[in-house]
Amino acid sequence: MLAEAVKSTDELLRLLEIDPTSLNILPLAGDFPLRVPRGFIHRMAKGDINDPLLRQVLPVQDEMQTGSGYLPDPLDEQYTMQVPGLLQKYTGRALLTTTGACAVHCRYCFRRHFPYNEANPAIENWERTINWLKQNPGIREIILSGGDPLSLPDSRLQNLSSRLDELPWLHTLRIHTRLPIVLPERIDAGFLSWLDAQKLQIVMVVHCNHPNEIDATVSKAMNRLKQSGVTLLNQSVLLRGINDTAPILVRLSEALFSAGVLPYYLHQLDRVQGAAHFEVSDATAIALMEEMRAALPGYLLPRLVRELPGEPGKTALSPLTIPDNECRVAYNDR
Repeated sequence: MLAEAVKSTDELLRLLEIDPTSLNILPLAGDFPLRVPRGFIHRMAKGDINDPLLRQVLPVQDEMQTGSGYLPDPLDEQYTMQVPGLLQKYTGRALLTTTGACAVHCRYCFRRHFPYNEANPAIENWERTINWLKQNPGIREIILSGGDPLSLPDSRLQNLSSRLDELPWLHTLRIHTRLPIVLPERIDAGFLSWLDAQKLQIVMVVHCNHPNEIDATVSKAMNRLKQSGVTLLNQSVLLRGINDTAPILVRLSEALFSAGVLPYYLHQLDRVQGAAHFEVSDATAIALMEEMRAALPGYLLPRLVRELPGEPGKTALSPLTIPDNECRVAYNDR
């Protein structure tokens, strides 16, 4: 199914019965081309150029905008790399960029320019990775990221986890993945067997931005993960024209909960080069959160955050973090 993902804008728009001349498409997407699973396309509305799932994956000319402060590495991740592919941003946690492969290429991806060829804890780098971890017993949690770690075969995941088992001070394995949302068939018997064999506590943070992304196949995958004892959380990115209204965000939280997933983070956009057209102002984001707070129980309210380079954790955003006049404008606009 990964191999059969759509990689052509012409084919994508033909499947959706959309006239390509009705959009300002980016014909050559360079090192970050179109890639989207067919099952995810089936959740898009035919004939709708503003479909929120389509807008997340379709390369458009707006990506050529050169917004101020939009950088190839907006989080300075390469400065946090201890050995190839191992990042330590926060105390007690380390992140492995296990692969550069993803099932879907989201156009706002903050690692769209990441040098995966040079910065990957691949087979030849595993000893350096494990040796670094052995010398840092303060690391209690390993985060598997990418790319998408679930684009790796089960055998590679097994090799990886068996090496991590050498570190008795680890207690949590966290997996950041979009595959259970865009390709829920990945949660198959083989993967669940790998999960069931893990000694570490498993936390899976999925990535879903819009309630239309959740269908029966996604709910089934989430249920199978829950039955395996996985703690399920979701992180979303606030995206202009896709999920930047309170009713959509409320529906998203409710749809996630129905599927057995708790909202975790609502991220402000990481200012990566090529994604400026998706940005929502902090003031508007905070106003949206206040509307959500009035409509949802507290356990369904994600935390609004921005990630800033060099900070010891995510930075929470609230009315106290922006000027009063900007906040008043945002509330009045809504």
